[in-house]
Amino acid sequence: MKKVLRVALCAMMGLFGTVGASATDFLEMEPMKLTTPEMEPKLDYSVRDVELETLSALNKMAPLSTPEVKNAHMTWMRTNPGVKPYKVMDDLTFVGIPVFAAGWIIKSEKNSFRQDYNNKHSNTRLLTNFKTGIDDYTQYFGPAMTVGLKLGGYEGRSDWGRLLASAALSYGIMAGLVNGIKYTASEMRPDGSTANSWPSGHTATSFVGATMLHKEYGLTRSPWFSVAGYGVATATGVMRILNNRHWISDVLSGAGIGIMSTELGYALSDIIFKGKGLLRNDLEGFSENPSFFAISMGMSFGSKDIGFTWNDLTGNTFYQELAKELGDDVLENINIDFHTATSVDAEGAYFFNKYIGIGGRLRVRAMTAKSWGNFVGQAQNDCDDYLETVYELYNATKLNDEDMIPSGDFNRLMDGVISDEEITVESDHLTEFSANVGLYLNLPLSKRFALGTKFLIGRTMTQELDINAAYKGTVKNMDSHIEVDNGELTALDLSNIHDGSKYDTEWDYLTMGGNNSTTYGTGISLTYKYKSNFSWRVFCDYDYSKKTFTLKYDPFSFMKVMTPDLSMVYEVCGMPTAPLEFEKEKKMHYLTIGASFAVSF
Repeated sequence: MKKVLRVALCAMMGLFGTVGASATDFLEMEPMKLTTPEMEPKLDYSVRDVELETLSALNKMAPLSTPEVKNAHMTWMRTNPGVKPYKVMDDLTFVGIPVFAAGWIIKSEKNSFRQDYNNKHSNTRLLTNFKTGIDDYTQYFGPAMTVGLKLGGYEGRSDWGRLLASAALSYGIMAGLVNGIKYTASEMRPDGSTANSWPSGHTATSFVGATMLHKEYGLTRSPWFSVAGYGVATATGVMRILNNRHWISDVLSGAGIGIMSTELGYALSDIIFKGKGLLRNDLEGFSENPSFFAISMGMSFGSKDIGFTWNDLTGNTFYQELAKELGDDVLENINIDFHTATSVDAEGAYFFNKYIGIGGRLRVRAMTAKSWGNFVGQAQNDCDDYLETVYELYNATKLNDEDMIPSGDFNRLMDGVISDEEITVESDHLTEFSANVGLYLNLPLSKRFALGTKFLIGRTMTQELDINAAYKGTVKNMDSHIEVDNGELTALDLSNIHDGSKYDTEWDYLTMGGNNSTTYGTGISLTYKYKSNFSWRVFCDYDYSKKTFTLKYDPFSFMKVMTPDLSMVYEVCGMPTAPLEFEKEKKMHYLTIGASFAVSF
């Protein structure tokens, strides 16, 4: 046992390096002391891209409990290390100037119903099928996204102070330009409401926000922020046109002012603040791959009228025979003219190399019809013409040696037969939707410029335009005696005219549309790549399709309701009271000129 203890003691003494040490050595040892290293308290920030030097400086400047340190992304004019000041001329594209000029050049192309000065009827109104108030909200999409991302701690180009200054300058310049031009030009709106149509304030506001989002996050974080901003801005401009609140010229000029104002606002901030308040620079790198996604707006010229003759009638041939008998020029043809069309595209292509790729295009083309007053006036005169025709028919017959309807009876026929009439334009646009796919070619001219072309095939569908009529009044009943010999009216006797019940009728007065068809397209474009992932391009496209258009014209529907007895006179005489339906095949050619905002990927 003693031997075991002796071995254990030796092992312990050897472990501490004390083998051979005496008891006196242990008594002279000092107690063990624990030394704590000096530690400087520092805050661990989770803010993206903040350098350690910045964290140290913030620690010295503010206590740990202050909100500035707890929420570093809420600082007023913080500058991240290594961010270079922006050069004014490098960041200006001047693309807003030609876009504004395009709107100014085509300002004379007015395309609305209310501006049809042939229409003098106060009880005619425009009530398009497309009616929305979304554009009142989408104009603020850009700033809402920018502020939302910033509040979420997702850093963009500028800190809060510089961002708010740039935004204030951008919106201030835009407001001054828009209102200064609006109340100087005094252009009437398409719906005839006010004389402050050109340029579009909604569109200008929307493009200011889109360009802010583009500069703050599209250029510094991801190009898809730019696609979202400019896509919503373009949709806002299109809705302003479809709502009949603006001409295409108003929208183009508004978009140009929005882009130009924001570029000027940010340029002034670059001059005033220089390198202060900058958090990120633009994305690095310059891709030579021409693959792209683009949003475009343009004007389509070409087939601007669709005419129907009486030989294009299907079904009832009464007017065809009448035209042959009296001459084609006696019966006026139905011709609908259109203004310059608005075109909006979403287009993209994937390139296998710098020269060849495949892709597709979605296009919406809207044409507004001219001279609705010609049809409206005819609709409102049809009733009088109808009653006068009945009067003349009676005068041309002999029955009981009387030559005409007694004046008292005819006055009773006219009195109250129509108490209210209204012609409503449900849709004044002939809208064409097309989807195409095909081959895309690219020819690089330099690092920044390239020529492109394409060869596309696809399908197109058409949304019809429509005029509705609504009449109210009193039904006129009467006793009638009609004699026909070999299809000829030989006698007509109308008597005992008296009031019936009240009527309220509404029907499709005129509708026109086209069938789905195959469409072919080509075009040429010039692309300018002004940033690593962003380009502006101008293009000229040609599209061809062959469509069968149908027109349904129903001017006599009211007869069956307000004077059911008289409508039989038309039927007996072989004159159509059913709708007239026309059908015509037409080759459609369009030349579209426009500009695109493109993102490379």
